[in-house]
Amino acid sequence: MNLGIKDRVALVAASSQGIGKATAEAFAAEGCRVAMCARNPQTLQSAADRIREQYNVEVLAEPFDVTDAAAVTRFVAAVAAQFGSVDICVTNAGGPPAKGFLAASLEDWQRALAANFLSTVYFAREVIPHMQKKKWGRIITITSITTKQPVADLVLSNAVRAAVVGLVKSLANEFGKDGILVNNVGPGFTATDRLKELARAGAASSGKSEQEFFDRWAADTPLKRLGEPRELAETIVWLASQRASYITGQTVLVDGGMYKGL
Repeated sequence: MNLGIKDRVALVAASSQGIGKATAEAFAAEGCRVAMCARNPQTLQSAADRIREQYNVEVLAEPFDVTDAAAVTRFVAAVAAQFGSVDICVTNAGGPPAKGFLAASLEDWQRALAANFLSTVYFAREVIPHMQKKKWGRIITITSITTKQPVADLVLSNAVRAAVVGLVKSLANEFGKDGILVNNVGPGFTATDRLKELARAGAASSGKSEQEFFDRWAADTPLKRLGEPRELAETIVWLASQRASYITGQTVLVDGGMYKGL
Protein backbone atom coordinates (compact mmCIF):
# COMPACT_ATOMS: atom_id res chain seq x y z
CA MET A 1 0.00 0.00 0.00
CA ASN A 2 1.33 3.44 -0.97
CA LEU A 3 1.04 5.60 2.16
CA GLY A 4 1.63 8.81 0.21
CA ILE A 5 4.26 10.31 2.52
CA LYS A 6 7.48 9.80 0.56
CA ASP A 7 9.77 12.85 0.96
CA ARG A 8 7.64 14.25 3.80
CA VAL A 9 9.58 15.63 6.78
CA ALA A 10 8.91 13.59 9.92
CA LEU A 11 10.09 14.84 13.31
CA VAL A 12 10.15 12.17 16.02
CA ALA A 13 10.96 13.11 19.62
CA ALA A 14 12.74 10.80 22.08
CA SER A 15 13.78 8.63 19.15
CA SER A 16 17.09 7.10 20.21
CA GLN A 17 15.47 3.89 21.49
CA GLY A 18 12.22 2.05 22.04
CA ILE A 19 9.02 3.19 20.37
CA GLY A 20 10.53 6.50 19.24
CA LYS A 21 13.41 4.80 17.45
CA ALA A 22 11.10 2.26 15.82
CA THR A 23 8.90 5.14 14.65
CA ALA A 24 11.81 7.03 13.11
CA GLU A 25 12.84 3.84 11.31
CA ALA A 26 9.30 3.26 10.04
CA PHE A 27 9.10 6.77 8.57
CA ALA A 28 12.51 6.32 6.96
CA ALA A 29 11.32 3.05 5.42
CA GLU A 30 8.53 5.07 3.74
CA GLY A 31 11.09 7.46 2.24
CA CYS A 32 10.55 10.34 4.66
CA ARG A 33 13.27 12.72 5.68
CA VAL A 34 13.66 12.25 9.42
CA ALA A 35 14.48 14.60 12.30
CA MET A 36 15.39 12.92 15.58
CA CYS A 37 16.11 14.11 19.09
CA ALA A 38 16.87 12.58 22.48
CA ARG A 39 18.85 13.43 25.59
CA ASN A 40 21.72 10.95 25.14
CA PRO A 41 24.05 12.06 22.31
CA GLN A 42 25.70 8.67 21.86
CA THR A 43 22.58 6.53 21.54
CA LEU A 44 20.92 9.18 19.38
CA GLN A 45 23.84 9.37 16.96
CA SER A 46 24.05 5.60 16.77
CA ALA A 47 20.34 5.35 15.91
CA ALA A 48 20.58 8.15 13.33
CA ASP A 49 23.62 6.59 11.64
CA ARG A 50 21.88 3.24 11.37
CA ILE A 51 18.78 4.78 9.80
CA ARG A 52 20.84 6.74 7.25
CA GLU A 53 22.77 3.62 6.26
CA GLN A 54 19.82 1.24 6.16
CA TYR A 55 17.25 3.44 4.43
CA ASN A 56 19.39 5.94 2.51
CA VAL A 57 17.40 8.97 3.70
CA GLU A 58 18.36 12.35 5.09
CA VAL A 59 18.47 12.42 8.88
CA LEU A 60 18.95 15.37 11.22
CA ALA A 61 19.71 14.40 14.82
CA GLU A 62 20.22 16.79 17.74
CA PRO A 63 20.54 15.93 21.44
CA PHE A 64 18.48 17.95 23.92
CA ASP A 65 15.82 17.63 26.61
CA VAL A 66 12.24 18.04 25.37
CA THR A 67 11.31 19.82 28.62
CA ASP A 68 13.48 22.75 27.46
CA ALA A 69 11.10 25.00 25.50
CA ALA A 70 13.91 27.08 24.01
CA ALA A 71 15.71 23.95 22.81
CA VAL A 72 12.51 22.73 21.13
CA THR A 73 12.18 26.08 19.37
CA ARG A 74 15.77 25.92 18.11
CA PHE A 75 15.39 22.33 16.94
CA VAL A 76 12.19 22.89 14.96
CA ALA A 77 13.77 25.95 13.36
CA ALA A 78 16.83 23.86 12.41
CA VAL A 79 14.60 21.13 10.93
CA ALA A 80 12.67 23.68 8.86
CA ALA A 81 15.90 25.34 7.72
CA GLN A 82 17.45 22.06 6.55
CA PHE A 83 14.39 20.35 5.10
CA GLY A 84 12.18 23.31 4.19
CA SER A 85 9.27 22.41 6.49
CA VAL A 86 7.93 20.11 9.19
CA ASP A 87 5.12 17.91 7.86
CA ILE A 88 4.78 15.31 10.61
CA CYS A 89 5.52 15.71 14.31
CA VAL A 90 5.49 12.78 16.74
CA THR A 91 5.76 13.90 20.35
CA ASN A 92 7.18 11.46 22.85
CA ALA A 93 8.98 11.38 26.19
CA GLY A 94 9.94 8.81 28.78
CA GLY A 95 7.15 7.96 31.18
CA PRO A 96 7.08 9.14 34.79
CA PRO A 97 8.11 6.79 37.64
CA ALA A 98 5.74 4.18 39.04
CA LYS A 99 4.31 5.61 42.27
CA GLY A 100 1.11 5.80 44.22
CA PHE A 101 -0.45 9.18 45.02
CA LEU A 102 1.02 9.73 48.50
CA ALA A 103 4.45 8.53 47.42
CA ALA A 104 4.64 11.04 44.56
CA SER A 105 6.30 14.32 45.51
CA LEU A 106 5.40 17.72 44.13
CA GLU A 107 8.67 17.57 42.20
CA ASP A 108 7.54 14.28 40.64
CA TRP A 109 4.32 15.97 39.50
CA GLN A 110 6.21 18.93 38.07
CA ARG A 111 8.63 16.70 36.17
CA ALA A 112 5.81 14.56 34.80
CA LEU A 113 3.90 17.63 33.69
CA ALA A 114 6.97 19.07 31.96
CA ALA A 115 8.00 15.86 30.20
CA ASN A 116 4.68 14.29 29.34
CA PHE A 117 2.41 17.29 28.74
CA LEU A 118 4.27 20.56 28.26
CA SER A 119 6.76 19.04 25.83
CA THR A 120 3.83 18.34 23.50
CA VAL A 121 2.69 21.93 23.90
CA TYR A 122 6.20 23.16 23.01
CA PHE A 123 6.40 21.08 19.83
CA ALA A 124 2.85 21.89 18.72
CA ARG A 125 3.43 25.63 19.10
CA GLU A 126 6.49 25.44 16.86
CA VAL A 127 5.34 23.04 14.13
CA ILE A 128 1.77 24.23 13.55
CA PRO A 129 2.76 27.48 11.74
CA HIS A 130 4.87 25.44 9.28
CA MET A 131 1.97 23.07 8.67
CA GLN A 132 -0.47 25.93 8.20
CA LYS A 133 1.65 27.30 5.37
CA LYS A 134 1.30 24.04 3.43
CA LYS A 135 -2.29 23.34 4.52
CA TRP A 136 -1.10 19.86 5.47
CA GLY A 137 0.22 18.42 8.69
CA ARG A 138 0.13 15.56 11.15
CA ILE A 139 0.71 15.75 14.90
CA ILE A 140 0.71 12.42 16.71
CA THR A 141 1.30 12.09 20.43
CA ILE A 142 2.51 8.92 22.12
CA THR A 143 0.94 8.44 25.52
CA SER A 144 -0.34 5.22 27.12
CA ILE A 145 -3.30 2.96 27.70
CA THR A 146 -3.61 4.94 30.96
CA THR A 147 -5.52 7.60 29.00
CA LYS A 148 -8.40 5.11 28.82
CA GLN A 149 -7.84 2.76 31.72
CA PRO A 150 -5.83 3.85 34.79
CA VAL A 151 -3.06 1.48 35.86
CA ALA A 152 -2.31 0.84 39.53
CA ASP A 153 0.71 2.74 40.93
CA LEU A 154 0.99 4.87 37.79
CA VAL A 155 -0.90 7.87 39.15
CA LEU A 156 1.47 10.35 37.47
CA SER A 157 0.91 8.79 34.06
CA ASN A 158 -2.82 8.29 34.67
CA ALA A 159 -3.34 11.98 35.36
CA VAL A 160 -0.85 13.80 33.14
CA ARG A 161 -1.37 11.75 30.00
CA ALA A 162 -5.11 12.35 30.18
CA ALA A 163 -4.34 16.06 29.82
CA VAL A 164 -2.58 15.30 26.54
CA VAL A 165 -5.80 13.79 25.19
CA GLY A 166 -7.61 17.03 26.01
CA LEU A 167 -4.92 18.94 24.13
CA VAL A 168 -5.15 16.57 21.15
CA LYS A 169 -8.92 17.08 20.92
CA SER A 170 -8.54 20.85 21.19
CA LEU A 171 -5.85 21.06 18.51
CA ALA A 172 -7.81 18.78 16.20
CA ASN A 173 -10.87 21.02 16.52
CA GLU A 174 -8.97 24.27 16.06
CA PHE A 175 -6.63 23.35 13.21
CA GLY A 176 -8.61 20.86 11.16
CA LYS A 177 -9.54 23.71 8.83
CA ASP A 178 -5.82 24.06 8.05
CA GLY A 179 -5.47 20.45 6.95
CA ILE A 180 -3.74 19.47 10.20
CA LEU A 181 -4.74 16.13 11.73
CA VAL A 182 -3.98 15.55 15.41
CA ASN A 183 -4.21 12.11 17.00
CA ASN A 184 -2.92 10.17 19.97
CA VAL A 185 -1.54 6.64 20.14
CA GLY A 186 -1.78 4.77 23.43
CA PRO A 187 0.55 1.79 23.85
CA GLY A 188 -0.30 -1.04 26.17
CA PHE A 189 2.47 -3.06 27.74
CA THR A 190 5.23 -2.94 25.14
CA ALA A 191 8.67 -4.56 25.23
CA THR A 192 10.80 -1.47 25.88
CA ASP A 193 13.32 -0.29 28.47
CA ARG A 194 10.45 1.63 30.09
CA LEU A 195 8.64 -1.64 30.77
CA LYS A 196 11.80 -3.11 32.26
CA GLU A 197 11.94 -0.13 34.63
CA LEU A 198 8.33 -0.74 35.71
CA ALA A 199 9.10 -4.43 36.26
CA ARG A 200 12.15 -3.58 38.38
CA ALA A 201 10.15 -1.09 40.45
CA GLY A 202 7.34 -3.60 40.96
CA ALA A 203 9.75 -6.36 41.91
CA ALA A 204 11.54 -4.14 44.41
CA SER A 205 8.32 -3.20 46.21
CA SER A 206 6.58 -6.58 46.12
CA GLY A 207 9.23 -9.24 46.46
CA LYS A 208 8.11 -10.84 43.19
CA SER A 209 10.47 -11.42 40.28
CA GLU A 210 10.60 -9.15 37.25
CA GLN A 211 9.60 -12.08 35.05
CA GLU A 212 6.40 -12.53 37.05
CA PHE A 213 5.43 -8.97 36.12
CA PHE A 214 6.13 -9.56 32.43
CA ASP A 215 4.13 -12.78 32.52
CA ARG A 216 1.18 -11.09 34.27
CA TRP A 217 1.12 -8.18 31.80
CA ALA A 218 1.14 -10.60 28.86
CA ALA A 219 -1.63 -12.66 30.44
CA ASP A 220 -3.80 -9.53 30.81
CA THR A 221 -4.08 -9.16 27.02
CA PRO A 222 -6.26 -11.33 24.77
CA LEU A 223 -3.19 -11.88 22.57
CA LYS A 224 -1.23 -13.20 25.60
CA ARG A 225 1.96 -11.37 24.72
CA LEU A 226 3.64 -8.01 25.05
CA GLY A 227 3.59 -5.53 22.20
CA GLU A 228 6.61 -4.78 20.03
CA PRO A 229 7.82 -1.20 19.34
CA ARG A 230 7.47 -1.93 15.61
CA GLU A 231 3.73 -2.49 16.03
CA LEU A 232 3.30 0.95 17.60
CA ALA A 233 5.48 2.54 14.94
CA GLU A 234 3.46 1.09 12.06
CA THR A 235 0.25 2.43 13.56
CA ILE A 236 1.79 5.89 13.93
CA VAL A 237 3.02 5.92 10.33
CA TRP A 238 -0.42 4.87 9.09
CA LEU A 239 -2.06 7.71 11.06
CA ALA A 240 0.39 10.13 9.43
CA SER A 241 -0.34 8.83 5.97
CA GLN A 242 -2.76 9.80 3.22
CA ARG A 243 -4.65 6.57 3.97
CA ALA A 244 -5.84 8.05 7.29
CA SER A 245 -6.91 11.42 5.89
CA TYR A 246 -10.28 11.58 7.68
CA ILE A 247 -9.13 10.62 11.16
CA THR A 248 -8.44 13.34 13.72
CA GLY A 249 -8.92 13.97 17.42
CA GLN A 250 -8.74 10.26 18.19
CA THR A 251 -6.89 8.03 20.63
CA VAL A 252 -5.87 4.77 19.02
CA LEU A 253 -4.87 2.06 21.50
CA VAL A 254 -2.22 -0.43 20.43
CA ASP A 255 -2.57 -2.68 23.43
CA GLY A 256 -3.31 -6.21 22.27
CA GLY A 257 -6.89 -5.77 23.50
CA MET A 258 -5.90 -5.02 27.08
CA TYR A 259 -8.39 -2.15 27.43
CA LYS A 260 -11.56 -3.67 28.83
CA GLY A 261 -14.01 -0.83 28.03
CA LEU A 262 -16.40 -0.57 25.11
